[in-house]
Amino acid sequence: MNDSINCLFTITLVSIRLLILHQIYVNMKLATGQQAPDFLMYDTDKQAVRLFEQQGKNVLLLFFPFAFTSTCTAELCATRDDIAFYQNVNAQVYGISVDAPYSLKVFKEEQQLNFPLLSDFNKTVSETYGCIYDRWGMELKGVSKRSAFVIDKNGCIQYAEILENAGEIPNFEAIKKVLESLS
Repeated sequence: MNDSINCLFTITLVSIRLLILHQIYVNMKLATGQQAPDFLMYDTDKQAVRLFEQQGKNVLLLFFPFAFTSTCTAELCATRDDIAFYQNVNAQVYGISVDAPYSLKVFKEEQQLNFPLLSDFNKTVSETYGCIYDRWGMELKGVSKRSAFVIDKNGCIQYAEILENAGEIPNFEAIKKVLESLS
């Protein structure tokens, strides 16, 4: 009986420690110079994409609230129109939202986007990167904040911008300067 109680007590303590560590990790603010957290998400063709598989390239992560909204469309279409710049600085661009891969596929096709869109439907990557609203718009929970992260060839964050106002777009001049300095 005592062994069972000791075992249950130990399991409870371990569970509490894991919950505390998870909260610390989730609430930790990412900063330049830190290693970017790895992730696994699926693109619009249902292909798995891992960040760490991109090492050797610069990466631009663009989190956006929702496909088909005016600001998101303008931001991603401007990125589409500047794709030659990103290619010239050896940067892989990814758009990321909590939309389902199926709606992202339609959005990508309609807007003729020439870079992958990744679905963070489970919201884990947005939480890990600290760019998620608790409540947004019509009391929607777990919507990605418009954000930009530049990750260098070694997987370190070189630029981080998280916007509270979804009507604003990231500072693409600053993003481009950072990417140019990395190439």
